[in-house]
Amino acid sequence: MPKRKNRLGAGDLILNTPFVEPERYWSYDRQYMIFTQIEGRRPAGYVVATPNVQGFNDPGQFVELELVNQIRPRVKEWREANYPGATGITRRLLEHWYDPDQREGMRFFFCQLEAIETLIWLTEATEADKQGIDIPSDGGPFPRLCAKMATGSGKTIVMAMVIAWQTLNRVTYSQDSRYSKHILAIAPGLTVRNRLAVLVPDSPGNYFDLFQIVPPALYDKLRQAKVVIHNWHKLGWDTDEQIAKRRSVDKRGAKSDEAYTREVLGEMAAARNLIVLNDEAHHAWRVPAGSSVQGVSKDDLDSATKWIEGLDRIHRSRNLVHCFDFSATPYTPSGKKSSEDALFGWITSDFGLNDAIESGLVKTPRVVVRDNGKLDAEYKSRFYHLYRDDDVQDDFNRKALPHEPLPDIVTQAYTLLGQDWLETRKDWESVGHPVPPVLITVANRTETAARIKYAFDHEKILITELCDPDRTLHIDSSVLKKAESQDQATELTRPPSDDDDDGTAKPLTKQQQAELLRLQVDTVGQVGRPGEQLQNVISVGMLSEGWDAKTVTHVMGLRAFSSQLLCEQVVGRGLRRTSYDINPETGQFEPEYVNIFGVPFTFLPHEEGDDTPPPPPKPKTLVEPIREREQEFGITWPNVIRIEHEYSPELHLEIANVPALELNPRDTPTHAELAAILEGKPNMDALSEIDLRKLGERHRLQTVVFKMARDVFEQMQPSWNGTRESLLSQVISIVDRVLRSDRVRANSESYNEDPLKRRILLILNMNRIVQHIWEAIRFENTMRLTPVFDSHRPLLSTSDMRPWFTSRPCEVTKRSHINVAVYDSTWEGSEAFELDHSELVNSWVKNDHLGFEILYVYRGVVRKYRPDFLVRLECGTMLIIETKGQETDESKAKHLFLDQWVKAINQSQSFGFWAWTLVNDSAKIGWHLDEFAVPNQISSW
Repeated sequence: MPKRKNRLGAGDLILNTPFVEPERYWSYDRQYMIFTQIEGRRPAGYVVATPNVQGFNDPGQFVELELVNQIRPRVKEWREANYPGATGITRRLLEHWYDPDQREGMRFFFCQLEAIETLIWLTEATEADKQGIDIPSDGGPFPRLCAKMATGSGKTIVMAMVIAWQTLNRVTYSQDSRYSKHILAIAPGLTVRNRLAVLVPDSPGNYFDLFQIVPPALYDKLRQAKVVIHNWHKLGWDTDEQIAKRRSVDKRGAKSDEAYTREVLGEMAAARNLIVLNDEAHHAWRVPAGSSVQGVSKDDLDSATKWIEGLDRIHRSRNLVHCFDFSATPYTPSGKKSSEDALFGWITSDFGLNDAIESGLVKTPRVVVRDNGKLDAEYKSRFYHLYRDDDVQDDFNRKALPHEPLPDIVTQAYTLLGQDWLETRKDWESVGHPVPPVLITVANRTETAARIKYAFDHEKILITELCDPDRTLHIDSSVLKKAESQDQATELTRPPSDDDDDGTAKPLTKQQQAELLRLQVDTVGQVGRPGEQLQNVISVGMLSEGWDAKTVTHVMGLRAFSSQLLCEQVVGRGLRRTSYDINPETGQFEPEYVNIFGVPFTFLPHEEGDDTPPPPPKPKTLVEPIREREQEFGITWPNVIRIEHEYSPELHLEIANVPALELNPRDTPTHAELAAILEGKPNMDALSEIDLRKLGERHRLQTVVFKMARDVFEQMQPSWNGTRESLLSQVISIVDRVLRSDRVRANSESYNEDPLKRRILLILNMNRIVQHIWEAIRFENTMRLTPVFDSHRPLLSTSDMRPWFTSRPCEVTKRSHINVAVYDSTWEGSEAFELDHSELVNSWVKNDHLGFEILYVYRGVVRKYRPDFLVRLECGTMLIIETKGQETDESKAKHLFLDQWVKAINQSQSFGFWAWTLVNDSAKIGWHLDEFAVPNQISSW
């Protein structure tokens, strides 16, 4: 039976883990006016208000995105079939993105993987797979594909994936016209444009490094990408009408497409066959031929048409291979009621706000109700859609003066929501949170916003802590729009200094004031930035795209909401999570909340509070480098992408020293039965078999030896200084001896005693055996280790850590560049305490979010290993400390490669002396420090 609820309470909304396809969703039952939990995936679509219905209980009308619902199952089948038709490079990227060992602590969300897979499928899948899929055009000369992703679901990472996929394929298959390494990214304003700098490989904090978008071996190819990022204003040009007006003083005509393109592309001016990434693409739309759009502002129409027509000009002179659109709300305004706005016809994947809420990717919207009556199916508080209240709507739709009082119901709403905000602030302060929680207001017009600002400034709202003018930001939309339209940030006047004649700072120019406003809006809740201590933000209509303050806990909506899209746009500004810690028991994110008045969530599942709302969201600890500590406690390390081996000319392998490799036949299926499917049921009367006995009969043991020797030879050859023939003959001899010994055996005597069964087992585990033998040869025959460093970033340091939040236990540090040490066990906590207080330690850091990784190979797969601590001792030695847990074959492999890494670094003689140790008893950490504290004790180590 489906689960039905009149109201959704604390924790109810999150149904799915963010890392796999959603398995359940909440559906609003129009008949019973309750939410029902449905098994399966939510169909792609959106909800609009029912025509001529103004009531609070309007369930809305569902509009299906038919194209997305056609594409989804085909992409899923393609994924499950291992991507037929995909290039080798694409397949390697997809395997890398899904590999849990590569993604430890930073797995990609399902919605991100589905979005990029859909774009790849539309490009690389066979025509037979895509039969019947027709992507509508926007009426322009180049094709567009749109990924619809909710705010907070990580679309910038998907854009980085697109750049990697396109660039690596173009560099590898230079004649394939489906790909390009020249990328033009367009943003709606300066704030978003600046944030997209993470899409440039090798830029500080770029996403390719931070999220390990490509395997290390492919980084050199990625660096051939050319990425240019502009806000749409860069695409503007003078019209013929503008030129005609000034022709009396300016004899120049309009720029040709070629001159225009060169100016826009700049350093990429000569590039042809470009890829375009449109971020917040709902700003880029064209007016259909022969029609006009009524009711849209001239500025909005100008930005939309200049954006898209500028791309038309570039297409004519350079050719646009693909145009990929990204937006949470990709709709084209009709100029009529917003409920009649149409989503882009070329949307190919959809992960909307409903899906993001149910997967825990964003904060849970919570309607807080504190009036005298309990909620039932027929009643909604007056706070639910304040703008529609009889005492509010007419009052807010007039040109009132700032000092005119707000309607009582609005003042009451601010008092109640403000009290909830105050309790949240007290909670944050009690744990030492450095910034306050934030209340945002979205008003219907400038006069309303001015009245709200006046009410706070003059303490007309009873929550006086929320009335601090220095912590209140009233956003002037016209000023902010001016700042966002600049090509680059305006330099701000510095505070006065002793050198000033009168000791006062020069007043800011209008341009500098606009830039200060942009910076304040952009940095709300960020320590050390202009918006750090803001707690009350008042805006008109909408906050600008790219506004991703994570400290928003309360939202007041004071405008009309007639569609899900508007609700999503407004509330989306406050939905970004502060923590991405997974609950190990559920595999889901823990809920975080944003409390809302005035935004009617009829169309969205939301939690509804009772008389006593759940506690406000608890703050997370900010983890970040402390700039003042960098010189004294900063730690650097070499950025090694691989280690090359120089082998002795005569290979030796003592069989007795080769670790035993035990193969389990239960892990190696050798027999299968298939049945025809009739009406979805297997016909068990007509089974056919797949048996591998014939495979074993065709391959004698000597054949198996030669195949394995070939694979070992291919691994070793690049670093071999002798002849190919000498290496091959020696490898064949070694492989033959290992396979005929007891070093590779089954854990079942029947397989060890039956030659045919044993051969089948060896064949099916060939990669694992090859890796095992190769490692044994390497570790016994290596004369010298040579580390190979990343040519663009040969050194990494604690300064490179990006600030992040955690709910895990942590302690403030004294001798570390990082402000706190986060630990996963009391064992780690004890070690951290000892390191922070030991006189033998100069500096130390917990290796969490640092990027210090050791590549190792286990069972034929390259993986990443992150040791627990980096310690610089007073004697100068750099010590890597690993907390020893249960010893396994994999942990042994990690430690062998860690030892190899340390030896390679020491042999390079460029990074001081390094050592490593395993700590199997937290009480003995001091003993380990003593062991390495005196240089002459380890000079012979």
